[in-house]
Parts: sequence; structure tokens; C-alpha cells
Amino acid sequence: MDSRVFDIIVSSFGKIIIPGFLYTIPLTLISFAIGLLIAIATATVQVANIPVFKTISRFYIWVFRGTPLLVQIFIIFYGLPNVGILLDPIPAAITAFSLNVGAYASETIRGSILAIDSGQKEAGFMVGMNYFQIMIHVILPQALRNAIPALFNTFISLLKDTSLAANITVSEMFMVTQRIVATTYEPLILYLEVAFIYLLFCTVLSSLQRFLERHYEMKLT
Repeated sequence: MDSRVFDIIVSSFGKIIIPGFLYTIPLTLISFAIGLLIAIATATVQVANIPVFKTISRFYIWVFRGTPLLVQIFIIFYGLPNVGILLDPIPAAITAFSLNVGAYASETIRGSILAIDSGQKEAGFMVGMNYFQIMIHVILPQALRNAIPALFNTFISLLKDTSLAANITVSEMFMVTQRIVATTYEPLILYLEVAFIYLLFCTVLSSLQRFLERHYEMKLT
């Protein structure tokens, strides 16, 4: 490795990782939090078997699981202005990521809810709780705990998918890397560098996942 390439790697590291903390991580956290709320609401409605809301939920999941995330981002950012809905790049990215996460996480949570012993729901009714009280206080806490591995997989995938926000001018890590490549003409080494930074972030999340899994396993023993 010649000195020029080494200098590019060293000088670009901070330029790439800072947008990671300013844009990539906030985009991931905000979008996942909103998406998780959407997923919980959608899963709860489906399990409750309310016909109209269940149909709407299934249609939403069908659309967002059946179309590419990049296409969804483009529709929200470039398409919606044609019908009078204009979003800035970051809100548009958050909207697309949240709706996409909500669709995938909804099926995870629904499966976890259905895996809970139905006797717990019956016991809740017997002590005077209504359906939503049972879901909030009895079923959902257990379902979310059981869904931790799958939800973390979605979380980690979302962190990587935030690179797609570069297509709508969000200055996250990948877009910054592209700009540096355009001035240095060193695509291989710079794209490897940003891949390494994404790997670091995902490794931290994977470690957090294992910690939470061990924590809940210890509580159950």
C-alpha cells in the first residue's frame, strides 16, 4: 500500500464515520422505533380479527413486503410531490424505512403473539381484563421478549438499508463515501472502508442482541 492510499484511508475515516453518528444511527433508531409501533398495532389488529382493520393491515403488509425498499423511497420522495405531498429527504427516508420495518416486524410479532398459550388470555378475561389490557400487560411483553432475535435481525438490516437514503441526497455514510471517491478515484479502498464501518456498527448491535438474550434467559431460570 503506497503512502497516498494510506493517507486517503486515514483522512477519510473520520469524514465517513461522523455522518454515521449524525445520520445513519439516528435514521436507524427513529425509523425502527416508529416501525415497531406500527408493527405492534398491525399485529394486534390482525390477532383481534377485526375484519376491516385486518384487511387494511394485510394489504399494507402485502404491499411493503412485496416491493423493493428503494422503490418505496423513490415513490415517497419523488412521487408524492405529484399529488401535493412534499417531504424533505430525511423525513422521506424515515417514512419509507418505518413503513417497511413495520410490515416485516408485524409478521414477527404476530407469530410471537400466536405462540403464547391461549390460556393466559382466558385467565385475563376471567379476572375482568378487556382484550387490549390483556394484550398490553400480559401477551405483548412475552411476545416482544420472544421476538428479540428476529427483531434484532430487522434492526441490523435497517442499519445497512439506510445507505439507500443516499439516493435521495441524505448525507449519510455511503453518500459521503461516494463524494470522497469522486475526488480521490479510489473506489475499492474507500468502499471497503465504509463496509468495514457498517460492519463495526452491526457487530455492536449483534453484541447487544446476545446480551439481551442472555439477560432474559437468566430471568427465566
